[in-house]
Amino acid sequence: MKYLNDFSLSSRAEVFSVRRIVSGLLTIAVLTGWCSPVHADTESGFTFDLKNGERLDILDNNKIVGRFMLAYDVSTKERKHETYKPYLHIFDARGTAPITKGAGGEFTHHRGIFIGWNKIGCNKKNYDRWHMSGGEQVVQGAPLTNISADAATITATVHWNDEAGQPLLVEKRTMTFRRAPAPAYALIDFQADLTAKAGDITLDGDPEHAGIQFRPANEVDRAKTTYLYAGEAVNPHQARDLAWIGETFTLKGSSYSVVQMNHPDNPAGTRISAYRNYGRFGMFPTASIKAGETRTLRYRFLVAEGVMPPLEVIQSLCNAFTGRADPVPPVTAKAAE
Repeated sequence: MKYLNDFSLSSRAEVFSVRRIVSGLLTIAVLTGWCSPVHADTESGFTFDLKNGERLDILDNNKIVGRFMLAYDVSTKERKHETYKPYLHIFDARGTAPITKGAGGEFTHHRGIFIGWNKIGCNKKNYDRWHMSGGEQVVQGAPLTNISADAATITATVHWNDEAGQPLLVEKRTMTFRRAPAPAYALIDFQADLTAKAGDITLDGDPEHAGIQFRPANEVDRAKTTYLYAGEAVNPHQARDLAWIGETFTLKGSSYSVVQMNHPDNPAGTRISAYRNYGRFGMFPTASIKAGETRTLRYRFLVAEGVMPPLEVIQSLCNAFTGRADPVPPVTAKAAE
């Protein structure tokens, strides 16, 4: 296999150093060849496991909670298609299988928790970094991993490349995992720091083909997908700047509920796509970034097994994320379209 990011494989595994940092925090640059699980020196229960430069697992007491897919392999056309963008899988509460979609299936570019825009303007040209037409998102080097008493964090550098393999944008993607109150079992903060490298950048498109979104596994039962919106009489095709949106879906006979929360520092006028019966949903902001400048986007995902968590729990976690003290809002529930 030929990997064109910094995870070049050879007959010998290349070993990165594992270093202890202050107050029990751990930064790990782990093996990029075949390797056994890496266990952090902490009592939090969180650990990481990086295998083959292909995926980085986040474990909670030896159960996989999430899996960051980070390979970029152009050895074959099929492998390039499978690895043209990094994304985050979310696992079921038992840690046995992803509840999110990978490559293949319907709309193969829909994958886990992912980010992209189908209309990125730069130097009078448009680039599609949603479908990955004519360029890819490529992770650079081994992600940094930190563990504290109550959280596990991955920080990855991602180049959003043009057709010549040069970065239009350089993203610092930070994903922090925490436990959540039952029936929820995972709380994930997703932050993208996007720096314009090739000139002034515009991020645009439409709610169906751009933004920061969640995609359930391809086997979702489409007849049972429902959505919940923070607000009274919400029309999801017209709504702007909702504090949060949620979805309940059924997969292989089990139901799951996911909430995406919107930070107030994100661009005003953010639209949503939260109505499809196959379950892809998320936030669609537009933005302009001057050359050399950085725009930060922040979202929080709450994942539960079964029914949607109580509104008081959702709003409390949203307030903790946004720094506000907003009351529990009226909500609108709708069946999927």
